[in-house]
Amino acid sequence: MTPLRQILQGTLIGLAFTAARAQSADQVKIDSGLLQGSTQDGVTSFKGVPFAAPPVGNLRWRAPQQIASWTGVRQATKFASDCMQLPFPSDAAPLGTPPAEDCLYLNVWVPAQKPAGRLPVMIWIYGGGFVNGGSSPAPYDGAQFARGNIVLVSFNYRVGRFGFFAFPALSREQAGKPLNNYAFMDQIAALQWVQRNVAAFGGDPGDVTIFGESAGGGSVLTLLTSPMAKGLFEKAIVESGGGRDALLGVRYLNKSGPTGLPSAEDVGVAFAKSNGINGTDAAALAALRALPAETIVSDLNMASMGKQASIYGGPIIDGLIVTETPQQALLAGHYPRIPVIIGANSADIGFPRWHTLDETWTAFGPDSEKAKALYDPTNSGNNFLVGWKLGSDLMMIEPARFVAQTLAAAGLPSYEYRFSYVAASKRKEWPGAPHATEIPYVFDTVKAVYGDKLTPADEATAKQANAYWVNFAKTGDPNGGGLPHWPAYSAASDKLLNFSLNGPVAMADPWKERLDLIEKLLTKPVEAARPLSGKEVTSQAR
Repeated sequence: MTPLRQILQGTLIGLAFTAARAQSADQVKIDSGLLQGSTQDGVTSFKGVPFAAPPVGNLRWRAPQQIASWTGVRQATKFASDCMQLPFPSDAAPLGTPPAEDCLYLNVWVPAQKPAGRLPVMIWIYGGGFVNGGSSPAPYDGAQFARGNIVLVSFNYRVGRFGFFAFPALSREQAGKPLNNYAFMDQIAALQWVQRNVAAFGGDPGDVTIFGESAGGGSVLTLLTSPMAKGLFEKAIVESGGGRDALLGVRYLNKSGPTGLPSAEDVGVAFAKSNGINGTDAAALAALRALPAETIVSDLNMASMGKQASIYGGPIIDGLIVTETPQQALLAGHYPRIPVIIGANSADIGFPRWHTLDETWTAFGPDSEKAKALYDPTNSGNNFLVGWKLGSDLMMIEPARFVAQTLAAAGLPSYEYRFSYVAASKRKEWPGAPHATEIPYVFDTVKAVYGDKLTPADEATAKQANAYWVNFAKTGDPNGGGLPHWPAYSAASDKLLNFSLNGPVAMADPWKERLDLIEKLLTKPVEAARPLSGKEVTSQAR
């Protein structure tokens, strides 16, 4: 951090604390006006706080704009609308509000009785395949983090075609500016809001941890490797967020990707034509902006997930926010020198990649017999189950190891986990921990998910998971407080922390042979980056 920035932050923090003393405990003055929150069970929350202007009308497919200030006291006691989408059926984290295009709001939880000094800040980024999700679901309640003396912030970002859309007229209209990745623009705007305002809530803008799951975890990796997010956080946690190009592929603005993904502009033009809008000029763009929001999301739901790469643009390399894929950036050393936690679940998401088992084993070449022994040891011949296990390793589990391994090779503190714990009420139904099931344990909101089926073991695992995340946010090391030791990752030991049915346990990765095969399949062996000096590691490239 530069001396000037330290002086400015100190001044802002001092002014914020002075203003706070003149207000009630659940009122906070931010840069756009006065907020009225609510206090319950030792936690004060502020919900539905705008961080950018509503992205509607002519602001559809534009970078988030500054919000207008208000006079008087704004009530901040209810969640605002989550972003426009077709919600997933049977979602494990169902939305708590009706989705709408006017959705750029955030939420803050703080301890009602603030301790002396500034508190670490954690910022949650939800998942949902970049087409679903929001900050209102009950499992994402930040109260337990606040009880651990953390300022917890969550926010909404645009998803689907609202969050990722390219069109030739947009490229001309916004020439020289970030394009297509409006979801990431929203995320960066929220992080910038935190820098400006979190001191008013007692938080330290110089001690921020970002964390997210699935598309949220992938977003953390994008922010970690984006030049435009530099200096906005000091620590990062990636939950089932991938890390390899094989997950989302490589997409460009106006040319096809190396695996044949159509350009983002081509996808946008095809969408316009499907709605009777021809041409690529300003008039066509105006017609697209006039489409009802329901039309924009008409085919983006769970049923379309398998083919969504071809029906909406998705994240692209725009040259400003995303200059390269996270995998490319990690291998090139283009990332801040900060601590990272990364991991995946034992039965994580994974789609079969090959049509038959013969195709599957052939893909492993000379390792085909070894692959058979590791992925189908009972010779079941079940293509779906083998494909799902392989897909999980390809999409989530090996990429998590890749990220931990790459950062550790650069001398950075990285911590890998495998979440294998399954709630007692689900053990007959689930062979392992499915995608996203770690979230209520991390937030310690398992009661909201499992209700009267919750067991003491479920609750204990949640307390431990939440404590590891809190410790990491405070120190950059998840250990402490009598928790089982979580070793930093090193390729030599290949140790991770497994959240097992019997509690957290550090172990050498039991799936190492499987993941070594996947690594060979996906890419060349990870090359070690230049080791960092101790000074470089602790400076955190702020």
